Amino acid sequence: MTYEYEGKTEKEAIEKAAQELGLERDQFDVEILETQKNSLFKKGFVKIRVHTEGNTPNAAAPQNEHPSESRAPRKSVANPIPQDEFEQKLTTFITEVISKMGYSANVEIMFREERKIGLKIQSESSSILIGRKGKNLDALQLLLNVYAGHLGRENVRVILDTESYRIRREESLVRLAYTTADKVRSYRKSILLEPMNPFERRLIHTTLNDIPDIETKSEGDGLYKQVRVIFKGV
Repeated sequence: MTYEYEGKTEKEAIEKAAQELGLERDQFDVEILETQKNSLFKKGFVKIRVHTEGNTPNAAAPQNEHPSESRAPRKSVANPIPQDEFEQKLTTFITEVISKMGYSANVEIMFREERKIGLKIQSESSSILIGRKGKNLDALQLLLNVYAGHLGRENVRVILDTESYRIRREESLVRLAYTTADKVRSYRKSILLEPMNPFERRLIHTTLNDIPDIETKSEGDGLYKQVRVIFKGV
C-alpha cells in the first residue's frame, strides 16, 4: 500500500508517516515526490510517498492515501485595503513617488506576514516601473523600506511587486541555477552569472546548496554582485 505525507523537511515527513502508520522506519520505503525550498513567496516543504507491505497498525485512517480527496489547506488572502496607519502611509508614499515619476498607479496590500508586508502596484506602466532586470522595482522597494524605517518599523521588510514580476523572476532564477550547474558539471569550468541583488544571489546559493559537486560564491562590490558557480567534484 502507498501513502503520501508532507513536512517542512524530509525527516519531519518520515517521522509523521511512521507515527501515523504505527511503523518503525525500517518497515517502509520512502520515495521523494516533491521538494520546495523556502523562498520569498513560498514556504519550503518535502512531499514523500511511503510504500508498505500488507496492513499497517494505523492504516484504518491514513490521512493522505487519496490526496485528491483531502481538502487543500486554505490560504489566507490579504485584504487589499490598508488596515492601519502604517499600511496607509506606505501605499500613499509609493503612489506619490510613482506619480512624481510621471506615471499613474494604484497600490494595494498583497500579503501580510509577521515582520513582512507585500505591496502590489497596478499600473499601465508596469513594464517601465519594473525596469531592466527589475532594477527600477528594486529601487522603489528600497525607498519603501527606508521610509518604513523612518516610520519606526525597521523590523518590517516591505516587498513591492507588479504583474507578479518577482514570482516570475524567482522561477526564472531557479531554472538558471540548475541549468548553470549542469553546464559547469559538463564543462568542468566555473561560470560567472550576471550581476544580481542580494535576494537573487541568495536564491542562487540556496538552490544549489544541496548539490554535492557544485559550490557557489559571490564576487564583486556594491549592491549588485555576481555569483560564480563552480564544479568541485565529489
